[in-house]
Amino acid sequence: MARRLRPVGLDFVASAPLRLVFASELSAPPEVVYRALAEDVESWPGWFTSVTDARPADGGAGRVVRLKGGTVFRETIVAREPGERYAYRVDETNAPGMTALLEEWRLTPAVTGTRVQWTFATDGGTLFRFGLRLGRAGLGRAFRGAVRNLGRRLDQAAA
Repeated sequence: MARRLRPVGLDFVASAPLRLVFASELSAPPEVVYRALAEDVESWPGWFTSVTDARPADGGAGRVVRLKGGTVFRETIVAREPGERYAYRVDETNAPGMTALLEEWRLTPAVTGTRVQWTFATDGGTLFRFGLRLGRAGLGRAFRGAVRNLGRRLDQAAA
């Protein structure tokens, strides 16, 4: 890993200089979605196409995630609330310009299943923040595609 990031807590979700928030729905119940997010880490590449590898680390207290293009994140899980919330911060990465990152997945019951809200809370240099704002639409498409893929996977498993 190239760099350590600033350690942040859950309050960073609300206070980060740059927050990108996306939401989508799928038909599985919140408890099932939570298990896919938090307990079946190795399956992420099967539904989140930007992820090429994901595995638990530090006895389950963290994760190591690799993305297409070679970006690697070493993360610490900061919230595990079954059926409601899963959050992790990035401690080390080879991504340039980033100084802090916390991602939160909020799950709420919806009429048809679960509303999934993903908050990408981050900080970095001016150029990093500008580039991420420009890339917001692409990040949103990646999220919506991932939730759609996860929904299909969970529906097939339930059938």
